[in-house]
Amino acid sequence: MKYKIGMVIKGKITGIQPYGAFVSLDEETQGLIHISECKHGFVKDLNEVLTVGNEIEVMVLDIDEYTKKVSLSLRTLEENTTFQYHPKKRRQHHEKIGKLGFATIKESMPKWIEEAKEDEKNRVM
Repeated sequence: MKYKIGMVIKGKITGIQPYGAFVSLDEETQGLIHISECKHGFVKDLNEVLTVGNEIEVMVLDIDEYTKKVSLSLRTLEENTTFQYHPKKRRQHHEKIGKLGFATIKESMPKWIEEAKEDEKNRVM
């Protein structure tokens, strides 16, 4: 195949579906621009972005040698104007209140045993 991953080539849009647009690269080769590769951001309707019959420049993302289908992208060729950097919010660490661990269980166990015995006595009567 004469196309290589990363190449920028021209093609003609031959069809539009809800999931992507088909592009004819030459007589034998057809490619698909998945809806997520059309532009940065959310695309609700591909017909608002692309038109059948238009010639476009696309980048080759992947090639299936067996089926000779090519995955294409318009998004990689446009500047990402929608991305905005948002620094991560750091969690605030609070000191834990109360005691944790086996020492707490050791201290509470006698009280729990007495409560269980009382419950048992009340159930028997």
